[in-house]
Amino acid sequence: MNRKFNAVIFILSGIFLVSPLYADHKKSHVNVEVGDLSSLASKGQLVFNTNCASCHGVDAAGGIGGPPLIHDIYNPGHHANESFIHAVRNGVRQHHWNFGDMPPQKHIAFGDMVFLMKFIREVQQQNGIKTVTHKM
Repeated sequence: MNRKFNAVIFILSGIFLVSPLYADHKKSHVNVEVGDLSSLASKGQLVFNTNCASCHGVDAAGGIGGPPLIHDIYNPGHHANESFIHAVRNGVRQHHWNFGDMPPQKHIAFGDMVFLMKFIREVQQQNGIKTVTHKM
C-alpha cells in the first residue's frame, strides 16, 4: 500500500511541476493548418520536416524539444527572418520558452534557409499570424 501511495504522489508531483510549462503561450504544441503552398514553401516544408521537426514538430507545430514556430510570438515584427537565420547558423539562447538553448544547426545549408523561411511565413499567414511591430 505504501508503494502505491508513493507512486501516486510521485506522478501527481510531476504533473504539477510540468504543468506550468504548458500554460499560456508556453504550450509546446499548437494546431497548425497547412494549405496550398508555393513551390518554394513546399521545398521549405520538406527541409523543415527533415531537419527541424524532431524538435519543433511536424509543420512547425511544436514538440517536446522545441517551441511551435507557427505562433504569434514569431510574427515577422518580433522575429524577423534574420533572427531565424541567426538561430540556425549560430544557435540561440533560451528566451521565450523553457526548452533550453538551441544549438547551431550547421548541417542545414544556407541556401535551404530561403525555403525554410518561405514555408514558415506562408504557414504563419495561413494560420492568421500577422506582422505586429515589436515594442520594448
